[in-house]
Amino acid sequence: MGESHFNVVLIEPEIPNNTGNIGRTCVGTNCVLHLVGPLGFEISDKRLKRAGLDYWPNLKWHTYDNVQQWQAVVPNFSRVFYFSTKAENSLYSQRFQRGDWLVFGKETKGLDAKFLQENKKQALTIPQYGPIRSLNLANAVAIAVYEGLRQISN
Repeated sequence: MGESHFNVVLIEPEIPNNTGNIGRTCVGTNCVLHLVGPLGFEISDKRLKRAGLDYWPNLKWHTYDNVQQWQAVVPNFSRVFYFSTKAENSLYSQRFQRGDWLVFGKETKGLDAKFLQENKKQALTIPQYGPIRSLNLANAVAIAVYEGLRQISN
């Protein structure tokens, strides 16, 4: 499969089914999944594995105890993008590159406001046109990954 397309980062994910679905998406799109704790579930949680089905053994993934541990492995912070409903820049205004880091917050609260304040140019939102607060985390990751794939494939 060669070099991974993107790095998908989940900061403090809470729902194992979402993480399992995101893992499955990462396998299918040749992306690496990075889980930043504390996690709201055990990695051995059967709901996580059930959502990832039999693809989980093919997943390239890493876990980190906290944000600082994860940040220590990022080689270029200019290629880290933070997704939030509170961001001003549309996902579609960004030109993605292979190896970019796509960062998402926990299901109930999203990303800490500090990420958005410190990285306004790299904070992105997925446009929503109906009366909802946010998209499901697994759906948001899929939208971002597939937009990135569309761009790097052209």
